[in-house]
Amino acid sequence: MGRGRAKAKQTKVARDLKYRTLDTDFNDLARELHGESGDPIPDQYVDLAKELGGPAAS
Repeated sequence: MGRGRAKAKQTKVARDLKYRTLDTDFNDLARELHGESGDPIPDQYVDLAKELGGPAAS
């Protein structure tokens, strides 16, 4: 018992995802997936990116 509220929430989220209109920029997505980000890493995170092997490691 008690699953009604959770199921209603899941249904609401599912409907929102199904019927939401999004303007997807597939070129931007491809750049992100290939690691070609045009956004610079903030100075406070450069050391962390190097440590984790991110784009600033080069």
